[in-house]
Amino acid sequence: MQPRQITFDHREGRFNHRVAGVAFSNGRVLLHRGERHDFWSMPGGHVHLFEPSSEALVREMREELLTEVRVERLLWVVENFFSHENRDYHELGFYYLMSLQSDSAPCRATGPFEGIDDTVKIIFQWFDLDLLGTLPIYPTFLRDGLRNLPEHVQHLVHRDPTAASQSQERGEK
Repeated sequence: MQPRQITFDHREGRFNHRVAGVAFSNGRVLLHRGERHDFWSMPGGHVHLFEPSSEALVREMREELLTEVRVERLLWVVENFFSHENRDYHELGFYYLMSLQSDSAPCRATGPFEGIDDTVKIIFQWFDLDLLGTLPIYPTFLRDGLRNLPEHVQHLVHRDPTAASQSQERGEK
């Protein structure tokens, strides 16, 4: 039987329970994006029913990066509201500080590298923290949050602009 992701659709939108990992190496942070997307986010994925979120993060990184990670501590619990591809989302996200082995393939990468999420190609890349303010990164609180990690777990209620506003920010019609 296939594990059940904690996500469901409703006529008004979609609910997701997501986990994400924040990894640093040499003053850079690891981000990823879908092959078709023009924005970056934190690596991670859906939590399965009856799966602790920290274990989901380890599983997701094993699947996507083919490497082991160590979950350090919980940084943020985020109630995230956003629109993507003409659908409204209500996402409950757990963002953990994680570490990768320094000799792992992802840590040795000097440019973009590929991972796989089911059948979708995803692109990973390390970014200097100074560049975060210039990147299309979502949720947008990460632009500052990744440069100023909280000492204790923070609960955030975050609303990103609608898809139409995002398109206008990028200069699209």
